[in-house]
Amino acid sequence: MTANQLMFGIFSAIIIVFSILTVTSHKILRAAVFLLFVLVSTAGLYFMLNYQFLAAVQLTLYAGGIVVLIIFSILLTSHISQRFEPVGWKKSVFSALAAIAGAILSIITILDYKFTATTEAAKAIDMKLIGKSLLSVDYDGYVLPFEVISILLIAAMVGAIVIAKKGGPEKTQSQTINP
Repeated sequence: MTANQLMFGIFSAIIIVFSILTVTSHKILRAAVFLLFVLVSTAGLYFMLNYQFLAAVQLTLYAGGIVVLIIFSILLTSHISQRFEPVGWKKSVFSALAAIAGAILSIITILDYKFTATTEAAKAIDMKLIGKSLLSVDYDGYVLPFEVISILLIAAMVGAIVIAKKGGPEKTQSQTINP
């Protein structure tokens, strides 16, 4: 077993374990921290594939942006000890069926794809080309994906605030006037 295979196994195990912990955790702050481990491990896989730019985007946008915003919104709304409601058995069964169907579809797709090795040398990184691609709206441009990611960040922030505010003590107007 080579070092690359060992690191791939470690990153894969971390992603699988912490993904399961993220969706099964009843404490919201723990779920956010588990999600952080998943996103950082995914960036580690990108680094192993020599996709440094994609790994940097993964770390800054997802691990750095979304998770930090979620954690801050939880901490700012003072519901750090809030627990999620238990999930009913019907939702658990349908979630398990959806997860199994997705896993089967992914495995079939991966097994049917013919992976071929390349003999091409790695291309040199040209920062001017990356900068022009980031600002381009052409076929190889990245403006649209960055706009989609910004909408995702806004949706994640709104979702985190809604989850954090949910079930908190509500004060009526009479309670605020009469202490």
